[in-house]
Amino acid sequence: MQLCQVVKKLELFAANTLAAKWDNVGLLLEPSAPHTVSRILLTNDLTEPVLDEAIRLNTDFIVAYHPPIFVPMKRLTQSSWKERLLVKCIENRIAIFSPHTSYDTLKGGVNDWLISPFRGVVTPLETAISSKYPGTSGGYRLQVTVPEGVVGQFMSKFSGQNHLQGVSVIMQISVGMEGSKCSRVCLNCDEKSLTQVVAYVNQFGQISNTMEILPMAKAPMPGYGEGRRCALERAVSVMTAVNLMKTHLGLSHVRLALALETTLDSNIKSVAVCAGSGSSVLKDVAADLYVTGEMGHHDVIDATQRGTTVILCEHSNSERGYLTVLCSKLQGLFGSQVTISQSKVDADPLVVI
Repeated sequence: MQLCQVVKKLELFAANTLAAKWDNVGLLLEPSAPHTVSRILLTNDLTEPVLDEAIRLNTDFIVAYHPPIFVPMKRLTQSSWKERLLVKCIENRIAIFSPHTSYDTLKGGVNDWLISPFRGVVTPLETAISSKYPGTSGGYRLQVTVPEGVVGQFMSKFSGQNHLQGVSVIMQISVGMEGSKCSRVCLNCDEKSLTQVVAYVNQFGQISNTMEILPMAKAPMPGYGEGRRCALERAVSVMTAVNLMKTHLGLSHVRLALALETTLDSNIKSVAVCAGSGSSVLKDVAADLYVTGEMGHHDVIDATQRGTTVILCEHSNSERGYLTVLCSKLQGLFGSQVTISQSKVDADPLVVI
């Protein structure tokens, strides 16, 4: 499959616009054309051992959950492991794609996987907003009724050389009004052009009395968004919650901070999760239990003093298990044209000894 087709399928699976604004997602390294993809390797972190594995497998395309290119680079030399890694990818014609927070936000993505051991009603902590109509958010829809006799003069401002920038005509229909023929005109305009449009309408006297202005917003996307919260259908003990997460993540140990006046036998009725680093996303979320990869010391103390128990699993341990789910989903997406495999050497750098 051609590289452009692979990228298109991945972006249809999870749009890059789902990612956080600060993130760096999508196709990060593109070999010169033509580039055919027959094998994709999934990894949480693209390290030199993972790249060596990719080369051994004759990989053409790496999906690295964490973006290996995040901050600007001034050179590509052999002086650092990150630069060596990118040079080696270029030399071996391996493309790199990173989804990161677009998979966190995705319905059925990383955070839905992370909270899946718990049964109950699951909702995003903050619902994502649709980007299907990117030009409409923050703009205005203006509607005005114009008498037939002046409609030509009125509409002249919205076409040709006199066209007002940032304004588009959405609808113009004939209507009857108080025994006379009129046209109902509907315009979209951005914030900068709104004042000019209103001033123009006011030049037509009584027409301005029919003017309606509505702010436009993008539609919410149910099931998509940052983090997840589960209102449990049946309360579980703290110890049961810990064991559920250890089994789900395949870990022998997690770190636990008990809430004030809470024991391992205390009941948990609600859980909030955030894959990776959860401090900013989970802050002030009302839940009996937080589950995340890592949080700052003071954030953990703040949570426990407010009555929330915290489970820390280490950063990539809270994400990596989703790759098994993703592997199956992508294999279904690409069919027999592309082989999808998951890295066997990718692992969290922190271990318990």
